[in-house]
Amino acid sequence: MRGMGLQALYRKPNTSRKHPQRPAFPYLLRSVTVERANQAWALDVTYIQMARGWVYLVAVLDWFSRRVLSHRVSITMEADFCVEALNEAVARNGTPEIVNTVQGSQFSSAAFVKAVADSGARQSMDGRGCWRDNVFVERLWRSIKYEEVYLKAYETVSAARTGIGQYLAFYDTRRPHQTHAGRTPDVVYLNALPRSEVAA
Repeated sequence: MRGMGLQALYRKPNTSRKHPQRPAFPYLLRSVTVERANQAWALDVTYIQMARGWVYLVAVLDWFSRRVLSHRVSITMEADFCVEALNEAVARNGTPEIVNTVQGSQFSSAAFVKAVADSGARQSMDGRGCWRDNVFVERLWRSIKYEEVYLKAYETVSAARTGIGQYLAFYDTRRPHQTHAGRTPDVVYLNALPRSEVAA
């Protein structure tokens, strides 16, 4: 079915539902050339199908290198796991210039907006229905689902967290990227940082 592009018809969770009373931030990456690490980060949430039910995955992706800087798996769609992932990425890697997200309610929540502001970054949001604005995260979702999730029917949330964590470690350190002429995201990210930051 996957090879032929066939899908079962069933209700899927909507991970990008906008909160009607919260304003969207303008998209700051239009016509911008991202040419260095930590210039722009992208975040999104996707659902991960398990043997029974699903969990939600958020990832913080460095736009330039495609390196996954942090991630969280959650059983709810509350904003907390998105805030935790962002805070971990900032603590480990410093502050980006721009944090770009979809218009989901998690990313327009007071807690997430405050976390971005506290980090010193500027917040940006995709245009409504404009999946191309966050295309690199969409490609990450495709990779993780076809190379990991669809091959395993996770029985527990713990198994999902372990499997996804192991895959993302592989994705960063060992999976070659055509965009980077076969180099891994880790190599591209670390080589793009100033020497003082790498040494730290």
